[in-house]
Amino acid sequence: MDDINTLRRILRECRVIAVVGLSADWFRPSYFAAKYMMEHGYRVIPVNPKYREILGQACYASLADIPEKVDMVDVFRKSQDVMPVAEAAIAVGARVLWQQLGVKNEAAAERARAAGLETVMDRCVKIEHGRLFGGLNWVGVNTRVISAKRPRWLAY
Repeated sequence: MDDINTLRRILRECRVIAVVGLSADWFRPSYFAAKYMMEHGYRVIPVNPKYREILGQACYASLADIPEKVDMVDVFRKSQDVMPVAEAAIAVGARVLWQQLGVKNEAAAERARAAGLETVMDRCVKIEHGRLFGGLNWVGVNTRVISAKRPRWLAY
């Protein structure tokens, strides 16, 4: 799903995000994206068997270990590693499978769609949120969204 309205709806409705492959290293893209989403009111649940805690949140070894409902599964893994994540996302009842920039596994996306999940591929949640809600256009970035309205939730 690449249309603006669908991306906007997904980011507005999915408030609990399990980030598979989230790193505790501050310089990794997954860390930046998760931190940004937390700062914008999302509940981020790290999923990485290497860590016990990331960004002050309990880190789980797998999606199945998460004790609460997950809206979106955000995948920071190699494309060839996405299929087991997609199957786990289906098993836990996630609504969206989001594959980050550079991650494109069409077979996993098709499997998720067949199970009723929405899918996004090769896009970054942080970039899309900033483009659609976060005011990137106010600093001169062409977001391809034309509007005379300022985002209502930003404190100007």
